[in-house]
Parts: sequence; C-alpha cells; structure tokens
Amino acid sequence: MQDLKDLVAYIARALVDDPDSVEVSAVEEDRAIVLELSVAEDDLGKVIGREGRTARALRAVVAAASTRFDKRVVLDILE
Repeated sequence: MQDLKDLVAYIARALVDDPDSVEVSAVEEDRAIVLELSVAEDDLGKVIGREGRTARALRAVVAAASTRFDKRVVLDILE
C-alpha cells in the first residue's frame, strides 16, 4: 500500500506549485482502501484539472496499480 501512496504523492507533487503541501493518507474500510490526497488550496484546480480530466486520470492510474490488492482502492481529493 505504501508504494501506491508514494505513486500518488509523486504524481501530485509534479502537478502542483507547492509540493511540500502534498499529503496522501490511506483509510482502510470494509471492502475498499481510500487514499485521501490533500494539496494546498491554490493547487486544488491543478490536481482536479479542466472538467476533472486530471483527477480522472489519477484515479485510472490508482485503479490500474491496485490490481495486486484484494480490495478496491479509491482516490479522494480533499478540499
């Protein structure tokens, strides 16, 4: 799970202006693992992207990388 958190953090740090504010935490639920991504308020638009395209791409990467886990992995971008 740490590899997946590091992957999300690496991609998010490349997108934002303030990479020190990027934080990724994992919350384990019954059937899913929720990765919570938080960035600086000014960088939120860069992580979400135009019409949510960047966020959708991030979620696709997480879904593809999570195939080796038995649980579903979901990415939430916190405001």
